[in-house]
Amino acid sequence: MTERGPGAWPPAPIRTERLVLREPEARDRAAVIELLASSEVGTYLGGPQPRDAIEREMPGAPSRRPGRFMVDLDGAMIGQVTLYRDTGHLRQAAGKAELGYLFLPRAWGHGYAAEACAAALDWFAGEAPGEPVVLATQTANTRSMRLATKLGFIEVERFRSYGAEQWFGMWSPVTAPD
Repeated sequence: MTERGPGAWPPAPIRTERLVLREPEARDRAAVIELLASSEVGTYLGGPQPRDAIEREMPGAPSRRPGRFMVDLDGAMIGQVTLYRDTGHLRQAAGKAELGYLFLPRAWGHGYAAEACAAALDWFAGEAPGEPVVLATQTANTRSMRLATKLGFIEVERFRSYGAEQWFGMWSPVTAPD
């Protein structure tokens, strides 16, 4: 998962009923730029990033990093799921595996995020048995809050950060729903 985390990277692509979770490829560049520059996607993340800056910073393929999965639907990238060890952006998550997800707005409302995140959590549970995963989201992001609950994250606390109330939850493979 990370330089000091479980298993070799990259794993074989993870296949679900409709999706493939895989490493980033050069063909994903345009979709990743669209994702990061989207005003809808950026609503709860401090706003969209400037498209020209993203294009400059990503001259080729999106970066490959242990724990970063592109979510592929019918051969096209529709989002990404990340499972990174937190590097200190939130004291509550420090040193823990943190789930993140971003999907293109056209992919919203179809259950793709739930399907992809559940598959990534299942993979993680196999790689790091018994290790919990954390997630933080703004309480104003009701879609993300519903997804976290559906995935089995249990609220640990709420706090203010980045100018908004945040929800912090924990998932454990021992208590996750079937």
